[in-house]
Amino acid sequence: MKYSPVELMIVCASHALEDRKTVAVGTGVPCAAAMLAQKTHAPNLVIFFEAGGVAPLLPTMPISVGDSRTIHKALMASSMAEVMQFCQKGMMDYTFLSGAQIDAYGNINSTMIGSDYTKPKVRLPGSGGANDLASFCWRTLIIMRHDAKKFVEKLDFLTSPGYLTGPGARESANLPKGTGPHRVFTELAVLGFHPESKRMMVQSLHPGKTLKQVQDATGFKLEVAENIGTTQEPTDDELRILREQVDPLGYILRRTG
Repeated sequence: MKYSPVELMIVCASHALEDRKTVAVGTGVPCAAAMLAQKTHAPNLVIFFEAGGVAPLLPTMPISVGDSRTIHKALMASSMAEVMQFCQKGMMDYTFLSGAQIDAYGNINSTMIGSDYTKPKVRLPGSGGANDLASFCWRTLIIMRHDAKKFVEKLDFLTSPGYLTGPGARESANLPKGTGPHRVFTELAVLGFHPESKRMMVQSLHPGKTLKQVQDATGFKLEVAENIGTTQEPTDDELRILREQVDPLGYILRRTG
């Protein structure tokens, strides 16, 4: 069964989520990945929504974090403050983020493009809860389009912390030891972070993609895993569940192709 780049990204992201773990998600692609994981290999995955929904049984794809579907048959209809407290207490295994820019250490900019904060070229939505999630969740999963304007040597603005300036920098900033960015999913590859240098590292190439394509679309030098692999393609069952059960109205899949 044929699949789109976005469908491949969603399926790859779903594979990173384990059964009986917790994940904080927003709407869009992260929600689709979490729903797909629940409907396939992680039926006991506990989903938290930033606006307060805790462990809902999602009937269909919600269109915002405040959508009533995010509390459908949920354990709790709480608040943003309570969800952030769960993160601060170390109860959140995973979260999903994205942004306009990302650097080699997984730091993210979702605030502005330009050199002058008061007069930016582009004003972006800002942090929302992204800084809190990146700071306190154990593993941050990032989904982004892959091009050199987004994967940059230096951010125009640091919104959400990755490994900051490298090894030991998160700990020096008093962020919990052992937290930080874990995987980056793009339409070209799955990337991780080198355990020692903390720089972004190619883990696997998507079918038909080359290492040169990935490096050419990146504005900084990438590390490469010793045993770089080929990304597993979505199965027909995964694609069927994604299209027919997760996003049958095409909120994400139709809009993104």
